[in-house]
Formats: sequence, C-alpha cells, structure tokens
Amino acid sequence: MAENASTAASSASPATAPPKPSGEGHAVWIVLILAVVGGILGFLIITHQKKPPARVQPPVTISTTNAVRGNVDEFVWGLGTVTPVYTAMISPRVDGQVVRVNYTEGQMVTTNDLLAEIDPEPYRAILTETEGQLARDKALLEGAKIDLDRFQQAYVKKAIPKQQVDDQLALVHQDEGTVKYDEGLVANGKVQLAYCFIRAPIAGRAGLRLVDPGNIVHAANTNALVVIAQLQPITVVFAVGEAYLPAIQRQLQAGHKMTVEAFNKDQTQKLAAGTFLTMDNLIDLATGTIRIKALFNNGDVSLFPNQFVSAKLIIDTLSNVTLIPTAAIQHSPQGDFVYAVNPDQTVKMTPVIPGAADADMTSVQGLEPGGVIATDNFNKLGDGMKVNLRQPGGEERKSGAPGGGKHGGKKGKAQEDAS
Repeated sequence: MAENASTAASSASPATAPPKPSGEGHAVWIVLILAVVGGILGFLIITHQKKPPARVQPPVTISTTNAVRGNVDEFVWGLGTVTPVYTAMISPRVDGQVVRVNYTEGQMVTTNDLLAEIDPEPYRAILTETEGQLARDKALLEGAKIDLDRFQQAYVKKAIPKQQVDDQLALVHQDEGTVKYDEGLVANGKVQLAYCFIRAPIAGRAGLRLVDPGNIVHAANTNALVVIAQLQPITVVFAVGEAYLPAIQRQLQAGHKMTVEAFNKDQTQKLAAGTFLTMDNLIDLATGTIRIKALFNNGDVSLFPNQFVSAKLIIDTLSNVTLIPTAAIQHSPQGDFVYAVNPDQTVKMTPVIPGAADADMTSVQGLEPGGVIATDNFNKLGDGMKVNLRQPGGEERKSGAPGGGKHGGKKGKAQEDAS
C-alpha cells in the first residue's frame, strides 16, 4: 500500500513541473537585441555623415582712417532774419504835387541824394512874402530907434517929458519883437521850401517807386514816397537756446569777439561771415530762446533784407582734441563706440564720448590720436573679427600693419610726432 502511494507521487511529480527554456529561445532574443543596437548605430552614423562641415567666416574688407589731433569749433545754429541797420520810410513833410522823381527802383543811393521833388513855387512865394514883411518891420524898428535917440537928447535938455521917452522905448521893443517874429516866418518858409526837395537821409538801396509824378501828397498822410534800406553793413537777428547763454556770457566777459557765419536755410552754402554784436535783455518764455544780433560787412551784398538764413555762432574753438569722421561713430544701447583696428588686423569695439562736431569731423574722448578705426561695413563687423584693409586704390591688404586707408596712408601730425 505504501509502495503504491510513493509510486503515484513519483509519477505525478514530472507532470506538474515548468518546462525549461530551450537553446532556440536564447538565440532569438540575442538576434533581436543585436538588430536594435545595429539600427541605432547605423542611424547615428548616417546622421553624422549628413551634417555639413562648419563654415569659416571670411575676413571683412573695410576702409580705415586715422584719428588725428586738431582743432574744432564749438558752435550753435539758429534760424535768423537779415535786418538792415537802418531803414528809412521817407514820407512828405509838406503838401503839394510831386513834379519829379529822381531815383530808379533798386538804385543804390548815398546820403543827401535828391530822390523826389514837390512843386516848390507856392513855398517860394510864401518865403518872398515873409522876407518882404521882415524888411518892412526892420525899417520900422530902425525909425523907432532914431526917434528914441532924438527923444533922449531932448529929455537931457529938459525939452520933453520923461513919459514920452519911455513910450518911445517901449515902441522900439515892440518893433524888435515884430522883427524877431518875421525872422521866424522867414526861417520857417526856408524850411518848408527845403522840404519840397526830398533827399536821402542814409545810404542804402531804394525800393520800388510808391508815388508817381503828378500825384498830390500831404504831410498828414503816413504813406511813404520811398523806402531806403541800408545794406552795408547789415545785421542778422537769430535765436539760440538759453542753455548756451552761460558759454556766451563767459566769452563776452573775457572780451572775446565771437564769429557768426550766415548760411542758406539748408546750411549747404556759406553766404557771409560777421561778428557777434549784441543780444537781447530778455529770454523768450514761450520758446526758451534768446535773440542775438550779428553784424556783417556785406561787401558783396550777399545778404538781403528780410532774408531767412541759418546763423552759425562759433562760441569757442577747442584745441588739440582727437578728431575722427562723424560717420565712424556707431551707437548702441550701451553707448557710442568705434571699431578700432588692432595690429593683428582684428577689430575691437572701443567706447568713445563724442564732443563738438564740425562738418564731417567730431571730437571724441576715449581714443588716442593716430589710432586706426574702421569707416565702413559696420553691419558686418563684430568685436574681435578678422578684417582685410582696403587700400586707397581699391586693393585689399591682407598683411602688414594697419594704416589710414582713406587718407592715402599718409601720417597724421600725431603719428609724425610719435615716430
């Protein structure tokens, strides 16, 4: 009985145990793993082979110039108007008919030139009448003085009373007053007659004719017969910001004579050069500017009355400053800078502080005279970038020390001093 049970147990044990993995299963898994790894390696190899090689940035060709030491003007611009020193609106001072006009329109006249003539005959007649009255009253005065002398001699001899002498003396004084009055009438008649001949009070340019011969004019009218404007010398009145007032006052207190240059409105053509004359005593509250008057000789009559000009007031001249082309200065949020060219032909962003500018040159701080800077192709440059230097003739220079390309390689004064 026991044998049968153990036999049954031993026969049942192999049927319930799990099967062992065979050699074929292991081989399948190894093949799958190798295939995945091979695919990944192949993908990496293909990807690496398709990546383009890194391109080397070629050097940028630029033009250069040298920073130089020199002088530059500190100035301010202002829109101005040309104004004559004197303007005379000549109106009639007597009534009458204009019989002659002796000037031509636009003529340059001098002081005391005869411009026009009002009919003088009525005033000559009045003058003759007053002169006749004066002569009559002088005769009466002379007779009264003779009688006074006779009466005084008679009074000494007790021949006439004292009252008669006193009455005659009073008559003499009365005749003297009459003569004085007549002399005034004669003088007035001469003045009125002189007013008939209208003469130039100043030298200048006569304007357009305003009254023709034959017209009746009156002294009470304000209409002018002719307008004369002085052209030589002439002034320009312009306004500058009140911020420049302290610098202007320092120059005036030091006794320096500031120069003023007149240009056309777009500041492209210089018309004349003059000197600072004076400035207004008040600042315009509406604009925050102060008016300045400059005097110009105007020998060639290049300035014309009421002409609009751009006035350039040269406040001071800065000496021995570093000058570079204005176009070489670049701007960034961090400040202004230039591309300085190193001896190894790389560029460096060098910060600068711009100062006074005149024409196409600007004074700067932060750069020494003789330094080489780039003047074009700024959009292609970067800090530390390699560059080729363009020669004045258009050729590229790939080796050697950098030099002043735009100045034909000539040394500036600072370079000459250094060498």
